[in-house]
Amino acid sequence: MINTGRVALSKMDGVTFGVPAPDALKEEVSRIGSQRIFLMISGSLNRNTDEITKIRNALGNKVVGEFDRVSPHTPRRDVILATKAARDSKADLIVTFGGGSITDAAKAVALCLANNISDAERMDILNCPDKVLSPTVPQISIPTTLSGGEFSAISGVTDERSKKKDLFRHTDIIPNAVILDPAPTVHTPEWLFLSTGIRAVDHCVEGICSNKANAYGDAQALQGLALLSRGLIGVKKDNSDIQARLDCQMGTWLSMAPLSSGVPMGASHGIGYVLGAAFDIPHGHTSCIMLPAVMRWNECINKNRQQLISSAMKKPDTEAGNVLEALISELDMPTRLSDVGIKKSDFNDIAIRAMETPWVPHNPKHIEGPKDILEILALAA
Repeated sequence: MINTGRVALSKMDGVTFGVPAPDALKEEVSRIGSQRIFLMISGSLNRNTDEITKIRNALGNKVVGEFDRVSPHTPRRDVILATKAARDSKADLIVTFGGGSITDAAKAVALCLANNISDAERMDILNCPDKVLSPTVPQISIPTTLSGGEFSAISGVTDERSKKKDLFRHTDIIPNAVILDPAPTVHTPEWLFLSTGIRAVDHCVEGICSNKANAYGDAQALQGLALLSRGLIGVKKDNSDIQARLDCQMGTWLSMAPLSSGVPMGASHGIGYVLGAAFDIPHGHTSCIMLPAVMRWNECINKNRQQLISSAMKKPDTEAGNVLEALISELDMPTRLSDVGIKKSDFNDIAIRAMETPWVPHNPKHIEGPKDILEILALAA
């Protein structure tokens, strides 16, 4: 059967890389013509470094408001609080500076502003994209982790009522511009930078191994995987290696090509959503733990695709699950569910919840029900 598909090119205007963030941001703001800028920023960067001060200085009196209290996994509560602050400031641009939770929150804020949403329950309407008005406030993203959400038109937000992660989709919530400056990432805790790097590896791997993989996504994801696997080891060896950090950022950008071309993720992402939303495990760690196990469970049906992974990581004669686990171990990241406090008594709950996620139905090896999820969890126990 001939592979078919459609690549939807995003509405992102551009990506600047290797340029100091304040300089690049000033240029982007001038291009957009914004006069009232709302900052959604990392609280730790704001309190403990001068990086946010540099941004403020570059933007001058155009900064009309700030929010630095987005929690991990982007709870609805924080999105609503940030929306109120942005609405009160009459912002015409949102600039994010920080990790993936902040980026996702800003995308959701833009939707809430456009749809006059002011409480968490009303965010339910965002699950019906055909009924949602397009955002009118653009976003510029300066990421300091490697989750890659700045390159997608999806906002992942946790509903605290159900402890379930919603994926709010809208073509117009992808940031207008992304600025990849490796220098500020030296402030990112090592575990967070490296583990979110494995999250980007997960994007590459599940994209390449998908039954719906295509040549467009493969080409970029394979190069992204090579950059990430080399760059992450470089950062682990020398925290001040700016080139290695930029390699990781560029690899993360490339890792999002499968998703942007319509290739779905698989069980690693699906189970990871449950571990994050229901058990508060950082998303980077969920990929560290689940990706090798999912690869081993899938190997019987996509071994040829998995060999592409091994070759890109310079280990062509080693099974991909083993190559990935070796990389994760070399980075001193967790590789077992027990490493992050997940007990076997939790497995049934995880398996049932995972079946409700959007990615599990797209796993390369068909997952018929919770019993199959339990087999995967046993491989990661």
